[in-house]
Amino acid sequence: MHMKLNYSTEPNPEKTSKSMGKELHISKKHAHEISSALKGMKLNDAKGFLEGVSALKTAVPYRRYVRNIPHRKGMCTGRYPQKAAKEFLKVLENAENNARYKGIDSENLKIIHVNTKKGHTYRGAFPRAQGRATPKNHETVSIEMILEAQ
Repeated sequence: MHMKLNYSTEPNPEKTSKSMGKELHISKKHAHEISSALKGMKLNDAKGFLEGVSALKTAVPYRRYVRNIPHRKGMCTGRYPQKAAKEFLKVLENAENNARYKGIDSENLKIIHVNTKKGHTYRGAFPRAQGRATPKNHETVSIEMILEAQ
């Protein structure tokens, strides 16, 4: 059964564009850290940041999930979550195209809201010796993003 996802906030529709990625197969911890890094960035800076993460050039600063994560050069703890960064880039480009369709100038757009929600959990089993099985669940993440003209 698929439930309808709503946005957490309702901004001014004349100045904003929205985009959502539903039930993406990425880590929810990576998604949280990327969303906290993107909040408040300008559109071009965010695109460059996500492309740098995908190319292993820029690390995402980790602030919450920091256990056993090493420090990176010139910053705090961080990692390069490539798969999650590519999915965030798709959602960001979708929001940019929605803004263009509405007639909003895409040069001065700023990310005012990024949120991640836990999606559907797909249950699975991993066969073990002597007829036993270990659960192997796969969780999904939904991303919502709102851009506003400055």
